Amino acid sequence: MLAGGLLSLTAALAQPAPSASSAPDSAQAVALPKLASALRQGGYVIYFRHTATDFSRTDAGMRNYADCDNQRLLSSQGRSQARAIGRHIATLKLPPVQALASPMCRTMETAQLMLGRVTPDNTLREGSAGDYPGLRQLLAGPVPAGSNRWLVGHGTPFRALAGPPHLAEGEAAILRPEGTQWTVVARVLPQEWAQLK
Repeated sequence: MLAGGLLSLTAALAQPAPSASSAPDSAQAVALPKLASALRQGGYVIYFRHTATDFSRTDAGMRNYADCDNQRLLSSQGRSQARAIGRHIATLKLPPVQALASPMCRTMETAQLMLGRVTPDNTLREGSAGDYPGLRQLLAGPVPAGSNRWLVGHGTPFRALAGPPHLAEGEAAILRPEGTQWTVVARVLPQEWAQLK
């Protein structure tokens, strides 16, 4: 019974507080002009929501993750956004050391256009009852200095773990992982990558 109680307590501590927010922490925020320098030092997790999509389509008829004909896909604007972000990442010399994406077609295409080679990872998508233990580990797990973990996923799983505000399509949250939790230090909209130097 004691073990069950400890497991429940551990699970409760792992959940975000009701007041959790994915807005940058005011005491630890990194301003956009300094963000590229910080990312070059490494140790961060960069979580993107896929870029702009065609909302005239849905995922309702999807048979599996590779069934792109029956999913909401990137729009032409979304492809342009992903290519532009990728050019800025390359110019800033922020090569991905680890690049993972949800296996959905829109997230894989976003990641490939931005980062080149990417590994599909179900943990960015799969969860139960609003919890995403695999994604939580990817957001909180340590990242060695000199490298960063790049993730391309969806807005709902990130909000479920990190709290509001919801990520816009193509928006990135920059997190400093802390083992079991994380601190959001910046959020970057697609057009704001041009401001990083």
